[in-house]
Amino acid sequence: QVQFVESGGGLVQPGGSLTLSCVVSGVDLSYYAIGWFRQAPGKEREGVSCIRPADDLIEYVDSVKGRFTISRDDAKNSVSLQMNKLGPDDTATYYCGVHAYVCPSRGLKDYDYWGQGTQVTVSS
Repeated sequence: QVQFVESGGGLVQPGGSLTLSCVVSGVDLSYYAIGWFRQAPGKEREGVSCIRPADDLIEYVDSVKGRFTISRDDAKNSVSLQMNKLGPDDTATYYCGVHAYVCPSRGLKDYDYWGQGTQVTVSS
């Protein structure tokens, strides 16, 4: 059984920063890409970022490039997402997910397994 423990969400002012963390159990991350997607109320799921196993190839969607940084620690079975220069459009529930071997195609959003999510709210 694949389980996720996501943390780090919260309320932040525009321009602020947050770091999300996710610890995964039940899979060997040596064989899984790991990343984040988000979903705001009334909107479609949106991929955020993903990092591939073996060569640590990283992908970001255009809307977060230059602001978000993803990193993984396979020894701890974890992934983190450092988010800077946050704006109201970043408000969403953020989900950690894993996908076998490669990052999801078609927008980095269709993972094999994912967690319950952590809420990020950007507001003054």
